[in-house]
Amino acid sequence: MNRKPSSAQGGYVFDVQRSSLHDGPGVRTTVFLKGCPLRCVWCHNPESQSPRPELSFDSTKCLSCGACASACDRGAHTLSAGGHAISREACSAEGKCVDACAAGALKLYGAWRSTDSLLEEVEKDRCYYTLSGGGLTLSGGEPTAQPEFALALLRGARQRNIHTALETCGIAAWPTLERFLEVTDLFLFDYKATGSELHRRLTGTASEPILANLKRLLTAGANVLLRCPLIPGVNTTDAHFDAIRDLKASAPGLEVEIIPYHTTGENKYDRLGRPRPQLATSTPTVAEISEWESRLS
Repeated sequence: MNRKPSSAQGGYVFDVQRSSLHDGPGVRTTVFLKGCPLRCVWCHNPESQSPRPELSFDSTKCLSCGACASACDRGAHTLSAGGHAISREACSAEGKCVDACAAGALKLYGAWRSTDSLLEEVEKDRCYYTLSGGGLTLSGGEPTAQPEFALALLRGARQRNIHTALETCGIAAWPTLERFLEVTDLFLFDYKATGSELHRRLTGTASEPILANLKRLLTAGANVLLRCPLIPGVNTTDAHFDAIRDLKASAPGLEVEIIPYHTTGENKYDRLGRPRPQLATSTPTVAEISEWESRLS
């Protein structure tokens, strides 16, 4: 169930990954928050985009037993000779059908979690953070879309002497993003495409506000790792590589991390009842990734 307690502080989360090695230095616990204002055509976490809980259905696991239809009081599930259909309009994502599904064909992406319960979970791996230089990373979605919740989590980790990292697309209004400076040890800042028109076509928004926020963070002395998702034939333009190199040259100490395109999130669109993005690309080869690294070294 996803009812928000009236007296507790918290927000909506769709995953918590312990022992993460790819979201900042050391061994980390990564908390994935719901909600994102961007709609990147290569997004591998489409379950993160909506701020509300969403129902995922894996038809390959469905036994057509009808338990979900019996549990749902909104008539969202229909079983017939043609198969199992879900009315996304009728679904309230309360999770009764998920609890009733013994086959595990149904899953709810997004649950309300209290700040305290999450910090208790983060605390469990303190010894790994100490030994490896790890800590807590907030990801998403876009964590700044739930600013008070994200700030409370980072502040709580800081109070516990746990390293903090924030993965962000940088689209938040500057007064909001500026508040994260005092509670964030490392900003994992996504730089997705060069050129406002291309950026808007690929993500749904212009690039100028994002770049302005990046420059403000750097001017404020923030520790920033520039993360660059690279999708062959989509954003791997000469202009993009030139712009990344220019950013490195303008901010001594700025490090760049390449995030190669992968297809692991494609099935999620089917399970969420959404059309898959049509993207004319392919998974990059080792040689391509090596070439990109050489161009940015």
